[in-house]
Amino acid sequence: MRIGLLGGSFNPAHEGHRHVAEIARRALRLDEVWLLVSPGNPLKPRAGMARFAERLESARRIADGRRILATDIEARLGLRETERTLARLRRRFPRARFVWIMGADNLSQLPRWRRWRRLARRTPIAVLPRPGWTRRAMHGSAATVLRRHRRPCGALLSGASGIHAPWCMIPAREHPASATAIRARLSQRATAGGDSHSPLILPAAPAEAR
Repeated sequence: MRIGLLGGSFNPAHEGHRHVAEIARRALRLDEVWLLVSPGNPLKPRAGMARFAERLESARRIADGRRILATDIEARLGLRETERTLARLRRRFPRARFVWIMGADNLSQLPRWRRWRRLARRTPIAVLPRPGWTRRAMHGSAATVLRRHRRPCGALLSGASGIHAPWCMIPAREHPASATAIRARLSQRATAGGDSHSPLILPAAPAEAR
């Protein structure tokens, strides 16, 4: 199976996450996309971070239970670092072909991740545009180091694995949704005593889709 992995805090999950998952699934002809809800991102502050159960539930709301699945597997494995998570998943599912899916903002910040070069060497990466980040990311240090391994998206999973995994930029429109903006909006509404519901947080998927 071809499985895309979209990791994140999902604090909360929103339409932008679903947009990224759907675009990547179609562009790369993936069988499934897993939303890996992080138990705690080492690079993000704990202040303002919702409880894990709440973040997992928000990811389940944007999943369809068939092609896009929300999972707590990283928490169950007791892992927080992406490279270690990928290594464990490859051992646990040896017949799966995994692709790491990220926004351009994370490509720009990739050199801050532990063992990021090992991650890029072993795992194909698909990058999607993000407002305010795409141009910066494509001229950043990670893109520069990995430039010669960039491939067209159609070739990302074709053929046998080489010495170094490829990566690609998936052409797609930038989705404006932002978890930071959603939290700020909810905070303002709560302070004003208004309705804290945000239209960017989707209703729960029907039971039959889970």
